[in-house]
Amino acid sequence: MYIPNHFRVTDQSIIEKFISLNGFATIVTQGGEYPMATHIPVELETNEKGERVLWGHISRANPQSQYLDKNGAVLVVFLSDLDRYISSSWYNYQDAPTWNYMSVQVCGKLQVMDQQKTWESVRRLTSRYESASEHPISLDSLPKEVQAQMSGLIAFEISMDQVDAAFKMSQNRDDANFENILVNLRKSGDRKSIEMADMMEKIRAANKVTR
Repeated sequence: MYIPNHFRVTDQSIIEKFISLNGFATIVTQGGEYPMATHIPVELETNEKGERVLWGHISRANPQSQYLDKNGAVLVVFLSDLDRYISSSWYNYQDAPTWNYMSVQVCGKLQVMDQQKTWESVRRLTSRYESASEHPISLDSLPKEVQAQMSGLIAFEISMDQVDAAFKMSQNRDDANFENILVNLRKSGDRKSIEMADMMEKIRAANKVTR
């Protein structure tokens, strides 16, 4: 992923938190004529070797599943839903408009899990997202006929060989123009634009502390 130095994030704790909060990812693999991609929940986990890895699963009916063992190299893309167009009319000088966003990309090798690890992977995923439910379900307590659906899944572990993180939040703007962007985002009244302004301020403040 191309990342100008202004926007590159290298703090591992920040990257891991981002992955945990934005776990609905896109996994890209080699396919037939073209690469193939599927949008799935992907969880940050620690394997039995103590390594930080990604766990996920897809349906056996998904055509991408037939390529999982043929080429172990995969790309996983995590995107925040917080992104916004930034108009250059907000600057006090002439420039091109742009787009602010946050993204993490992980390149690694994929290994298909056995039946026991597949169960553990789906159990952990279910438990995490059910924890906030009023009446949480458990994979272990579901009826046998529902549990049998697990046979239709292929779960996998992905090593985190290369991790690239970009938080493009107008860090390259001077204080006056940075403030102009905040004012215009908040003036729109749009909830996501206001959230974008808040996040930009947090990142700006954090960068000043670490300098």
